[in-house]
Amino acid sequence: MVPQLRVYVPPHPLIKHWLAVARDASTPSVLFRSAVTELGRWLTYEAAREWLPTLETTVQSPLASCPATVINSNVPVAVVPILRAGLGLLEGAQTVLPLASIYHLGLERDENTLQPSCYLNKLPEKFDPQTRVLVTDPMLATGGSILKAMSELVHRGVEPSLTRIVSIVAAPPALQKLSADYPGLMVYTATIDEGLNDQGFIVPGLGDAGDRIFGT
Repeated sequence: MVPQLRVYVPPHPLIKHWLAVARDASTPSVLFRSAVTELGRWLTYEAAREWLPTLETTVQSPLASCPATVINSNVPVAVVPILRAGLGLLEGAQTVLPLASIYHLGLERDENTLQPSCYLNKLPEKFDPQTRVLVTDPMLATGGSILKAMSELVHRGVEPSLTRIVSIVAAPPALQKLSADYPGLMVYTATIDEGLNDQGFIVPGLGDAGDRIFGT
């Protein structure tokens, strides 16, 4: 079977609720941050299904021994927030993956060319090939930043099929580019919007997620 990009939009009422709060232009920065945190939590929860490595074991209950399934802590898990807006999803992701290592990657987009450039790279030189990597980036718009991030990760030994991307809003241009370059990838997003405006912003989208998270 030929691998292809899979995009999940979980039909969870909490995800829908916090997406509505984040969409609303009248939502103040402090509540917007809470909405993004909650979306990070619930989308990461969904992404962890059938992704985290497990072990079969036996535990002793107060009454008898019984079979049990536990997370295999010997397999490394990493979260890579794309700065700066990806930090908004990080807090929620960490509540689901408390033992994950955090590696920051700072990317900024030229508003004229829409091309990304890297201003901070804290990725290790090499990842263990079994590492599960969760990338947090609230907006998948033109695809430039997420493709740059994936290129950096793959260059360091990350397996795309073991990678999960968590976003709040995704647009077709980014998803099409990811599908072409990384067909084994999986994306978890609260919604897929119709497209981009002339400035490369997702419509209806969230506006500038970074500015709204940090009140700038």
